[in-house]
Amino acid sequence: MTESRTYNPEGSLLRRDQMEQLNTLKFLAEICRQNDIRWWLSSGTLLGAARHKGFIPWDDDIDIVMLKEDYKRLERILGDLESDEYFFQSIKTDVEYINIFGKLRRKSGCRDAKDRRNAYYKYTGVGLDIFAIEKTNRLSAVIAKFLYHNIQYPTSYIKTAWVRRPLVRLIEALHLGLIFPLLRIIGKINFTGEYHYVLGTGWPKHTFHMKYTFPLTTAEFEGEQMPVPNDMDAYLTTVFGDWRTLPSEDVIRKSIHCREYLEEMFGTEAKILEKR
Repeated sequence: MTESRTYNPEGSLLRRDQMEQLNTLKFLAEICRQNDIRWWLSSGTLLGAARHKGFIPWDDDIDIVMLKEDYKRLERILGDLESDEYFFQSIKTDVEYINIFGKLRRKSGCRDAKDRRNAYYKYTGVGLDIFAIEKTNRLSAVIAKFLYHNIQYPTSYIKTAWVRRPLVRLIEALHLGLIFPLLRIIGKINFTGEYHYVLGTGWPKHTFHMKYTFPLTTAEFEGEQMPVPNDMDAYLTTVFGDWRTLPSEDVIRKSIHCREYLEEMFGTEAKILEKR
């Protein structure tokens, strides 16, 4: 594809990291297979499978999703993982990590992310994002996103560690222990048949319906068959609208998380992005 040669040619830093991420995904897929845990490609990774049969050429992460109960099982398994290569990053394993979803990262390597919170993390190697979904309505998801991303996220940028860490954990305890459980009650009372990312994750427009998710099927992703929803078009249209049309270069730039990828693709022009 022309866009592949433009943004991630073989040998480029992004392409090498994409292949590392693919190896991490295959490692995780085997763990899930051994433990009968259902998962599937989601978000931009699913879009990549549908439109490119692999990574979106400029995409710099992998997203997978599973039901909340399966995520809890996987969290316990990965929490006990003894590996020289991989680290399961969550609020339970990394004192500086604040996301509700987990990451399976390589222990080696580091990328200069645009988000300076990454500098606080225990490991910053490439990896993949593991999301959980639960039954709730969009209202609860929107409220949870607002609270988490407008209170806890800003707090996590405080530079002084002895102030930042206890304050973040206090807010986190309030959200997870009191506010989000109340929002789950609201979500069940007003349940419309939708699933959303676990409260506090964000992205409330990502709506999951079991009728177009299960039974899972497979699609090609970088030469491998990976699990996907049975109706990819329904999900992708809900989230992205006209997902078959390639985005503008400006949208592509803003979607890239790592300065090194930006500079490799766009050279000195990448610095312009930081000022927008």
